[in-house]
Amino acid sequence: MMRLAIRTLRFRKGGFIATFVAVVFGTAIVMACGGLMETGIRSNVEPQRLAAAPIVVSGPQSHKPAGADEDLDAFPLPEVVGVPTDLLAKIRSVEGVTGALGDRTFSAPIVTPAGPAVAQGHNWASAALAPYRLVSGHAPAVGQVVSTTGKVGERVSVLVRGVPQTFTVSGIASGPAGHTFFSERDATRLSHTPDRYADIGVLVAPGTDLDAVVERIEALGELTVRTGIDRGLAEHPGTEVQRTALISIAGSFGGIAVMTMMFVVASTLALSAQHREREFALLRGIGTTPGQVRRMILGEGLLVALPAVAVGIIPGMLLGRFLFDQLAAHGVASPVISFYQGLIPFAAGAGGAVLAVIGAALIAARKSAKIKPVQALMESSLQRKWFSWARLIAGLLFLGGGIALLIVTATVMVGPLAGATAGPSVLCWAIGVALLGPFWTKAALLLWRWPVQLLSRVNGRLAIRNVSVRSVAMSAAVMPVMLAVGISTANLYMQTTQVSAAAKAFTRDLNADIVLTSPVGMSPNLVQQVQSVQGVAGASAYIRSTGVIDEPQGAPIDDDGAPLIGIDAQGPNGTAPVRVTTGSLSGLTGSTVALPEYIAQKINRGLGSHLTMTLGDGTSVTLRVVALFAAERGYETIVLPADLVTAHTTDGLIRQILVRTKPGAHPDLTTLAATHPGVQVADRQALVSANAEDQKTQAWVNYMLVGMLIAYTAVSVVNTLVSTTLRRRREFALQRLTGSTRTQVLRMLTTESTLITLSGLTLGTLVALACLLPYSSKVARSLPTGPLWIYLLIITAATLLTFASTLLPALTTLRHSPTQPTHTD
Repeated sequence: MMRLAIRTLRFRKGGFIATFVAVVFGTAIVMACGGLMETGIRSNVEPQRLAAAPIVVSGPQSHKPAGADEDLDAFPLPEVVGVPTDLLAKIRSVEGVTGALGDRTFSAPIVTPAGPAVAQGHNWASAALAPYRLVSGHAPAVGQVVSTTGKVGERVSVLVRGVPQTFTVSGIASGPAGHTFFSERDATRLSHTPDRYADIGVLVAPGTDLDAVVERIEALGELTVRTGIDRGLAEHPGTEVQRTALISIAGSFGGIAVMTMMFVVASTLALSAQHREREFALLRGIGTTPGQVRRMILGEGLLVALPAVAVGIIPGMLLGRFLFDQLAAHGVASPVISFYQGLIPFAAGAGGAVLAVIGAALIAARKSAKIKPVQALMESSLQRKWFSWARLIAGLLFLGGGIALLIVTATVMVGPLAGATAGPSVLCWAIGVALLGPFWTKAALLLWRWPVQLLSRVNGRLAIRNVSVRSVAMSAAVMPVMLAVGISTANLYMQTTQVSAAAKAFTRDLNADIVLTSPVGMSPNLVQQVQSVQGVAGASAYIRSTGVIDEPQGAPIDDDGAPLIGIDAQGPNGTAPVRVTTGSLSGLTGSTVALPEYIAQKINRGLGSHLTMTLGDGTSVTLRVVALFAAERGYETIVLPADLVTAHTTDGLIRQILVRTKPGAHPDLTTLAATHPGVQVADRQALVSANAEDQKTQAWVNYMLVGMLIAYTAVSVVNTLVSTTLRRRREFALQRLTGSTRTQVLRMLTTESTLITLSGLTLGTLVALACLLPYSSKVARSLPTGPLWIYLLIITAATLLTFASTLLPALTTLRHSPTQPTHTD
């Protein structure tokens, strides 16, 4: 049977090419997602500045509240925790340790004529842990620095918490740029946390058992001890937070990609088998057994799938690297992580594609092998039967899953978290509708046939009757259009709705008219200077971080912890972006907090009560509640004093100052900003844009990933329609022999394409609305929002694909004489 299948392959190239293309693209997409997942799990960062230390000790960059459920993961801490300086002597005394060097790392921008250049400062002793060697000059004394650029003896200006300080270059070192070394005394003075090192590099004698030394160091306290390639994570602590984001994106999108790939591959192969019913009928008629037919169909599927998987490896590797580079460029993934795409992503992509082919082949072979020869001949000319209990049950299960996710989204989920259930629901709806495609296609055709018939001529009416009779076959053309429109519309408008809702939630109570910004930080004294400018009604520092509420009922607001903002104490006419309902922000000083009403109710706290929180650097603080404020559900933030939040960030810098002006006043802040290097003046829109940056980044990521799925489903649309059109060669020839011209046949196909497009758009839009309506009601408390041109672009692309995939193959077919012998594809 395999020999027969190979010999007849040239007569049905279209079906095999369609399956081949679907498997190639499916393998590539799943491999790419698998590469992102493996990269996130490994999170390997080559050590550079600490490469000379075989062991690197750092603080714990995660926190789990006491009494939390055992299955609850620890929350990543966004700020550098550090290692207490008094542990340095204890580590040096550990058996097997020959030396230990503390590393101080702090922000030390260099002032240049073009503006401050972002750079890090370190103590000179830590240079021994890195590939830095003096090439001229000497080690720095107090008031001196060693740089990787410049000349010995020149003077450089360094910004220290927004204030310029001058140092003399005592030496030039070879090594990576962007790092400046200070004397131990200066580094301790300039460091934001003089009582803690960022890391401690541990030296051991050659041949020492590193695992034994690590165990002894870990026994000294709650520390993170790394060896090997993991040492690079200590240099880039923010990688841990980005690692979680990368794994989440790869996992969620990869799951959707696998299901979409298996559905597209299975439907493409099933359609190819359906188009060969006549061939199978003839084989059965000459004595071929059902088992032989099954083996032939399965063998043919593997004959196409295995080479397609091999071909899909190359685009899969390129696509995976491209996706990672784009995610790194937009701040979602850390650019210092090494990209990996090994055997596991390949096994996932290849295994998923091959399993999809085997499953589809077995399903198609079951029907083709069991059907009687005479009945098969009838079905091959006009397929009417489609119902089976297995198909009905599977379709109802997917639709039931969509309904369940709709209910959960509308009743349980809150704010942005609604995307966790709304996203998968669109796939459940789409697959459920596709499995019961003939039923939904008939319903859609009933809706559109009469309007189209009123506008069409004789050939149009023939097309309507043709489509109505062949509704089972036509559903194979409608369903890919539905899938592409439904998935793309739902996912794109979910993002636009989320971005719009987040912007509205932030700006609803935003009182600032002007914002001062600086990428290298500003002096805390600048706030008082701004307040003294004529026309300024109020000014406040604005700092963002993340913390964890350490209360039994105080689950964090999201999986990454509770968003924190730090502002200065102020009255009711201040710049704070919150609407106080109880208490006052005038008492927001020291160890105090202002809570959203929902969070306060959840943890049973009111004015004057206390709660315990862990801040971004792992410090536990007890706070007194001084105010409650209204906040949109899902967008709550916890408000703390600006100096408290600043003290527990990595660099201790103020990067934004909110300014509120007096009515009708136009204060001159540009002159003041010019006296502070790196400070810029912008309107409130800059603050809104900065606040929405994370949302926009997430939206961009989803646009890119959804774009891949749209392109893949577009391949399914083209495959299906081209294959279906080419199969109808005999039908077109018969029409022309009975007097129809090429133009009349094309008019009929144009009407059919119109009905297919309208039916696919209708069903796809309904699938998208089933996802979007409950989602937008929880996220934005309104209908889905977003530019209309997105939907117009989707339906235009679907329409062009449908018409092109139908009319272009038909034009090729109609070039031949109707009396020329044809074969079915």
